[in-house]
Amino acid sequence: MLSPLNGTFPTDKKIAGVHSIPITEDGSIVMVWDKNEKALTTVDGRIEANEDINTTLNRETIEEAGLILESKRVPIAAWYWESTDTYTVFVMARVKDYGIMPEGFETTGRVIMNFETARQIIARIEGAGLRLELIEIAESVFEQQFKS
Repeated sequence: MLSPLNGTFPTDKKIAGVHSIPITEDGSIVMVWDKNEKALTTVDGRIEANEDINTTLNRETIEEAGLILESKRVPIAAWYWESTDTYTVFVMARVKDYGIMPEGFETTGRVIMNFETARQIIARIEGAGLRLELIEIAESVFEQQFKS
């Protein structure tokens, strides 16, 4: 189940994975196309043994979307995995810079769109579910914390 976080990381269970939700200066959301899942998704990855959350976010966002994030990061939602007793946390941050998309990872590139377009594409491809719920939370957090 997806739970809103209201800007704070959960502390009751281990965080094993993070998803980056980059936001552009004009308020567009950046997602990636996963060539294996054939789905529009958020940038994601597991936290490796030698990494903290920010290091993982930076590494994964560069690997999968060719983006560098600003230092302000806002945890917006968490997914609890009962099977591993861990969380995956979704974190929003503004895009600082655009880099080259590295090759050899599971995504084909970044997809930049406004929230309404993201909602419509996801609804068309997947129907109701986690990603649509996440877009609603992300848009609300953007309006409250990132909109200038």
